[in-house]
Amino acid sequence: MELIRGLHNLRDNHRVCVATIGNFDGVHRGHVKVLEQVKAKGRELGLPTVAIIFEPQPREFFAGKDAPPRLTRFDEKVRLLRDQCLDRVLCLPFNDRLRNMSAASFIEELLLEGLAVRHFVVGDDFRFGCDRIGDYAMLQQVGKDKGFSVEHMKTYLLDGERVSSTRVREALQANELDLAERLLGWRYRICGRVMHGQKLGRTLGVPTANVRMHRFAAPLRGVYAVRVSRAGDDTRYPGVANIGMRPTVHGTQPVLEAHLFDFKGDLYGQLLSVEFVAFVRDERRFEGLEQLKQQIQQDIDAARALLA
Repeated sequence: MELIRGLHNLRDNHRVCVATIGNFDGVHRGHVKVLEQVKAKGRELGLPTVAIIFEPQPREFFAGKDAPPRLTRFDEKVRLLRDQCLDRVLCLPFNDRLRNMSAASFIEELLLEGLAVRHFVVGDDFRFGCDRIGDYAMLQQVGKDKGFSVEHMKTYLLDGERVSSTRVREALQANELDLAERLLGWRYRICGRVMHGQKLGRTLGVPTANVRMHRFAAPLRGVYAVRVSRAGDDTRYPGVANIGMRPTVHGTQPVLEAHLFDFKGDLYGQLLSVEFVAFVRDERRFEGLEQLKQQIQQDIDAARALLA
């Protein structure tokens, strides 16, 4: 799968395709159904398939820190889209230029000049262009004039309710990890590289891998039983992880710290995937490091039992 960053990187060989557009946060089972529509039409027309995404996501651009936490970091989203066997992903930077682009310019620059779309799959509530003037009806009308067809996304229901990134996020925030897995089609995980931290866990006798979060705000908070894997290694190591602000040591940024049971070795710089299996407890502040150390041992015992 080819990743194209920005309209300016589109080339002649990227033109004429079947495309869809969206945040695809989490690439959940509803998204997969949409991508299946796109791939089926691509096979029918003998054309490559393209998913158009945004970075940052529009709600992050408008709401900043008040935006809801996303499910997947950009790199993980791209990996999940690659697993769907698309031909290309076009990532558009969501900035003032895109925000202020008229609906007509959006169609002209992106769909016609940029991609020469022959078939476009969108949600029936999809809005685009400055002040969200553009809609499905507009796309249909322009498509008739310019030679491309437009199709609704098929709604995917689970237990009678629409599968959406919002519903997945709510399940995770409620620590309903099994429901989140059913909605996603995969066990929720966070991927990142191990960085050097305060090495507090080591002084407490429980060394942890500090997974780099950058600006990613995860929908989870607390202590979890986890399974951790390394890039290029099929082994999944059982462990316990804390994701949060570390109030006992006055943390100011969200951190993901994972302790791998009975693991010996150097993880610094390695890419880890931390899979959240079961909720252990909420994050809370302790009066001192000794009390924290006792709680960590209780968390380890609880996580071992949950993973057994």
